[in-house]
Amino acid sequence: MSLFKARDWWSTILGEKEEFDQGCLCVADVDNSGSGQDKIIVGSYMGYLRIFNPHPVKPGDGVQPEDLLLEVQLREPILQVEVGKFVSGTEGLHLAVLHCRKLCVYAVSGTLGNVEHGNQYQIKLMYEHNLQRTACNMTYGPFGGVKGRDLICIQSMDGMLMLFEQESYAFGRFLPGFLLPGPLTYNSRTDSFITVSSCRQVESYKYQVLAFATDADERQEPEQQKLSSGKRLAVDWILNIGEQALDICVVSFNQAVSSVFVLGERNFFCLKDNGQIRFMKKLDYSPSCFIPYCSVKEGTINTLIGNHGKMLNVYQDVTLKWATQVPHIPVSVKVANLQDLKGVIVTLSDNGHLQCSYLGTDPSLFQAPRVDSREINYEEFNAEMKELQKIIKEATKTQDILPKSEKHRDLIVTAEVSPDLDAESQAIDSEVKAEAVPSVTVKITIQSRVTAQKPNLAVCVQAPLAVTCDQFVFDDLEPDSSETVVLSVFLKGNCSPSELEGSCVVSYSTPTELNPEGIPKVAQCNFRLPLRLICFPAQSSKAANHKLTIDTNKPPISFLTIFPDFVDPSEDDQANVLGFQFLTGSKTTLLASKTSQRYRIQSDQLEDLWLITKELTLRLEEHFKKQNCKDFACTFSGSIPLQEYFELIDRHFELRLNAEKFQELLSERAVQFRAIERRLLTRFKDKTPAPLQHLDTLLEGTFREVIALADAAEENQANIFQAFTKLKSATHLVIMLISLWQKLSTDQIAILEATFLPLAEDTQELGWEETVDAAISYLLRTCLSKSSKEQALTLSSQLCMPKDTSRLKKNITLFCDRLAKGGRLSLSTDSATQQAGVMPVEIGLHFWNVSIEMTDSNPDLVAVLQSQSLI
Repeated sequence: MSLFKARDWWSTILGEKEEFDQGCLCVADVDNSGSGQDKIIVGSYMGYLRIFNPHPVKPGDGVQPEDLLLEVQLREPILQVEVGKFVSGTEGLHLAVLHCRKLCVYAVSGTLGNVEHGNQYQIKLMYEHNLQRTACNMTYGPFGGVKGRDLICIQSMDGMLMLFEQESYAFGRFLPGFLLPGPLTYNSRTDSFITVSSCRQVESYKYQVLAFATDADERQEPEQQKLSSGKRLAVDWILNIGEQALDICVVSFNQAVSSVFVLGERNFFCLKDNGQIRFMKKLDYSPSCFIPYCSVKEGTINTLIGNHGKMLNVYQDVTLKWATQVPHIPVSVKVANLQDLKGVIVTLSDNGHLQCSYLGTDPSLFQAPRVDSREINYEEFNAEMKELQKIIKEATKTQDILPKSEKHRDLIVTAEVSPDLDAESQAIDSEVKAEAVPSVTVKITIQSRVTAQKPNLAVCVQAPLAVTCDQFVFDDLEPDSSETVVLSVFLKGNCSPSELEGSCVVSYSTPTELNPEGIPKVAQCNFRLPLRLICFPAQSSKAANHKLTIDTNKPPISFLTIFPDFVDPSEDDQANVLGFQFLTGSKTTLLASKTSQRYRIQSDQLEDLWLITKELTLRLEEHFKKQNCKDFACTFSGSIPLQEYFELIDRHFELRLNAEKFQELLSERAVQFRAIERRLLTRFKDKTPAPLQHLDTLLEGTFREVIALADAAEENQANIFQAFTKLKSATHLVIMLISLWQKLSTDQIAILEATFLPLAEDTQELGWEETVDAAISYLLRTCLSKSSKEQALTLSSQLCMPKDTSRLKKNITLFCDRLAKGGRLSLSTDSATQQAGVMPVEIGLHFWNVSIEMTDSNPDLVAVLQSQSLI
C-alpha cells in the first residue's frame, strides 16, 4: 500500500468546526519575497484568513508555530481568495478576498524580526468594494488585453457579472437565460469569460461584447433590451456537456495552444478555444476537485483529479498515470513550490484538513524472517485438513439467513403477561357485543448493557386483538440501565383471533469509534396471551356440529389441574367436562374420557375448535414437563375435516368475488358521475341557458348509488377480514391435525405452515387461494410427486385470481392423500425427487406477477345489491 499513498510532507488542521470549499485555497508568493517560494493562503466560511509557509524539519512533521505567517479574522465569511496584480501603479502581487457583499484587496508584507520569534507579517487594506448583490465567485485577468495589471470579475447569485478595474467599478451585465450560478474563469488568449449555465452547457462571452452590451442596472426583459441603448449580450460559442460542472480551468503552457478544462459530475472535458472538444474522459467515480499542470511530455497536459473516495488520480490527457490515496476528501487542490521542493500537492478538505504531500515511494525496511527448513508431517496435515473440512461441512449445513444470536446480547427485551385480567377493563372502541370486554396487562422491560441510541419499541398483536398503545420512543439508554412500559391487550374486532401471541420489537443503534451514528440493531421477544382474554367458562353442550378426538399416551388429567382458571373447585362435574363461551357468542365443549386416554373437542363452528385444541395440547405438555415426563405425545387418528374446511374457503373466495364486483360497479358509477358533471358544467357556462333536462336529478341519483356502493364495499371488506380470520384459525387446526396424524418433524411442520399460511394479510391483488394453490402445486411436483412426468411440469410464473376453488380443493385433497401414502415434505435440493428441470423456490416466500381476472356474476352479490336498491 505504500506505493499508492500520498507521502505526507506537512499537514495541519485549521480551527475547530470551520467549513471550507473550492475557492478557499490559493498558493502564490503573496508577500512578494522574490524567492520563488509559494505561500499557502486559506480562507474559511467563519471569516478566518490564514497564510502558511511550511518548513518541516523532516517529511511528515506537523505544523510549527513559525509556519503560520498570519492569522486574522475578517468577521465575514470568505467565499474565495485570489492573488494577482490588483493595485494600480505597481506590478506587485496583492491578495483579493471575496465576501458575500464585499470585495477587499490587501497588501501582505513582512518585517524582519530582531529576536528569535522570527519575522512579523501583517495585511493592509488597499481598497474595498461594497457589492449591491450577493456574490458567488470571481475570476481575474488582463481583461481587454491590458498590460501589467489584473482586473476582477465577480458573478452574483442572480447571474450578474460585475467588473472592477482595480479601485473603480467598471460595469455590470446580466447573463441571458440565467437560473443558477456556475463556475467562472477567464481565457486571456481569446479575451473571454467561460462559465457553465443551468442548461448544462459551456458558454463563452467576449469581454468586448460585455463592454458594449446593454447596461445592467436592472434586469430587463428581451423586449425592453431591444429598446434600450447598447447591443444585446450575445454568446460567443456554446457546447452542451449534458451535466453540471464542478470547476473550469484555462491553461496555456504553450503560447501557441491553450486548453479549457471542464470537470463535470461524471466526465472530464478538454476543449479548444473555439469550444470544440479536444478529448474527454468518462470517470467511474464522483470527482470533487481538479487542477491541470504542465506535463513533461510535449503536447500533453497532466491533470490531478480528486474524488470522494479519498483518492487523487493523475492523468496525462486521458491516460491514468498514477493513483494515490489521501486521508481526507479534497474539496480544493493546488500544485505549489515550497522550500525548494517543486510540485508539492496541496489539498484542503471541507472540515479544514490542510496537507502538503508528494507522489513517490518510501523504501521498505522490512525483511522477511528466514524460514527454518523442516520435514513435513503429512499425516498431521491430513488429520488437520479432515478436521477443517468437517467444520466447514457443519457450518454449511444450516441455511439460516439471520446470524445466530449472541450469548450476551447488548439489549434484552422481556414481556411479562399478568396472570389475572384487569380489574377495570382498558378496552377502547371495541366492536364486541358482549356485556364486558376484558383486558390483560403486559409489562415490557428493556435492559441495556451498552449505550443504546434512539430506542423504539413496537408491540404487535394479530387483529382483531388490539393494544392500548403500540409505539414507544425512549431517550438514549446508558449502559446497565432499563426502561419499563405497561400496556393492555383486548379484543377489538367482533370475531375470535387466530393467534393468542404477541411480539415486542426494539430497534436501536450502538455507536462505535468508526461509526458515531451507530450500528442499527434489533431485539425482540414473544409473549403468550391468556385464553380468558377471549372466552369465559360456560355450561357445556352435548350436541355439536363439529367434533374431533385427540389421543395421548398418558391417562387423562383432570381439568381441575390443567384448567384451574376455568373451573370451580367446588363442582366435581367439571373434572372431565368443561365449557367455553367466546366473547363473540359461540360455544366450545371439552371432554376427557374416563376409560381411555382421549380428549374430545366439539363446537358448532370448525374455526372455534382451534384455540381450545391448541390450549389443551400446550397445557398437557407443560403439565407432563413439570413431572419430568419426556415421552408424552399427542396423536390424531380421525379423518381430516376437509369438507368443513372447504366451506370456509368457498365463503372467503365468494366475498373476494363480491369485492371485485363492487370495484367494477364503483368504477362504472364514477365514470357516469363525472360524465354528468361535465354535462352540467357545460350547461352552466353557456351564455344562453338551456333546460337541464333532469341532469341534476340524474346526478343526485348517481351520487346516492356511489355512496351506497361504497358503503356496501366497505361492509364487504369487513366481512372478508372476518372470513379470513376464521379461515386462518381453521387452517391452523388442519395443520395441527396433519402434523399429529403423520407425526411430522419440526422442519416439516414449518414447511406445512409456509404452504398453507403464506400471507399475513389478504388482498385483492394477492389472495390466499392462488398463493396456497401455487405452493401446494409445487410440493406435488417435487417432494410429493409420484413420477418423473409430474416433476417435468413447470410452474407458471404468474399468479392470478382463479375463477373458482375447485382446483385448490382438488390439490389439498391430493396433498393429504400423498401424505397418507408415505410422502414426506422436504425442500432440500439434494433430494432424489428434485429434478434439474424444476426450479426450487421457498414456499410462501416467492414473489409473483399478479393479474386479476373477472368472474361470472354471483347470485349472492345480486341479492346484496338489491338490498341496497342499486339494481
